[in-house]
Amino acid sequence: MTCNLTYSQTFPIVGEINSLFNCECLLCLFFCTVCLDGTLPGYHLHRGYGFGANSWLIQLEGGGWCNSVRSCIYRKTTRRGSSKYMEKVIPFTGILSNKAEENPDFFNWNRIKLRYCDGASFTGDSQDEVCSSASKLYYRGQRIWSAAMEHFMSLGMKSANQVLLSGCSAGGLASILHCDEFGALFPRSTKVKCLSDAGLFLDAVDVSGGRTLRSLYGGVVSTQQLQKDLPSSCTNHLDPTSCFFPQNLIANIQTPMFLLNAAYDAWQVQASLAPPTADPHGDWDDCKKNHAECNATQINFFQDFRNQMLNAVKGFSTSKRNGLFLNSCFAHCQTERQDTWFADDSPVVDQKTIAQSVGDWYFDRMSVKAIDCPYPCDSSCHNLVFK
Repeated sequence: MTCNLTYSQTFPIVGEINSLFNCECLLCLFFCTVCLDGTLPGYHLHRGYGFGANSWLIQLEGGGWCNSVRSCIYRKTTRRGSSKYMEKVIPFTGILSNKAEENPDFFNWNRIKLRYCDGASFTGDSQDEVCSSASKLYYRGQRIWSAAMEHFMSLGMKSANQVLLSGCSAGGLASILHCDEFGALFPRSTKVKCLSDAGLFLDAVDVSGGRTLRSLYGGVVSTQQLQKDLPSSCTNHLDPTSCFFPQNLIANIQTPMFLLNAAYDAWQVQASLAPPTADPHGDWDDCKKNHAECNATQINFFQDFRNQMLNAVKGFSTSKRNGLFLNSCFAHCQTERQDTWFADDSPVVDQKTIAQSVGDWYFDRMSVKAIDCPYPCDSSCHNLVFK
């Protein structure tokens, strides 16, 4: 059995959420380029205008991973694994906003949000036997990536004078994994850079002394057979699971890259450092929900995590072409939220917002290597509190 799918389809525009958001929703292309459940992947597009008409920003959606056949089967019943469940129109805020007062450097670019439905950060390309398995799962993240880029090039991106590949969370990891592939699409005359927001996932020890995230990533790599799709500059020296961790990839990326991360990343606190499996008695529950409830021992644990993050970016930050913004917040994904990207009370480091720092770096206005002082020094943070 092979995957017999329609070559090209277009999803009709359903309408706008309101006048602020004029986002088309189209479905992408190509034989066997499908989500986990076999549906066609999708993206949202805002066309650029004025002096930004020939500039392109690609934002890779995040949303975790599936690390087993069982979890991937569940995932395909959600928007993270099937375009059947995706919103037809979504708001474009933060780095995707079309308002100069909300997004001063990229507001009139062509802005695309590529939806995430493969469960492995746009990597993986298992063979046809997976397509015919009883589970009916399709591991096609690498094909989605390649087909999407080819399609966007056909829409005009091939003649762009400046482009930025961005992504949040699992999409931030994807922007790291695919940064040099993205750069290779363009001539040297095109300004090409990459931005990873909340994608610096660390191979860290959890509160029980185990490695929850390494276990998760090991499952992702083995289930979707990612070893052949991971950068050879890493897999030639380390095991495939290690090569799904950004800390083992960023030093070898040749395309200019900007790392934006909260030093106390809220997702990693919740799901990697103190997940229920590592804290069966719930000793960390209050602290995880609200950092103000953490005791001194728990804060010290987080300070050690911050130190690991600083150590992970040490070599990366020495390159003049790279940018860095590590704020001491309990946050996650700060480019897509308007309040954290660019607003009157947005988080700042060195008196600059994230939007200003990314813009300064992208347009070479100045070098940006912004590292915040340790918690609790930063009163500008928009910390996430979970109920």
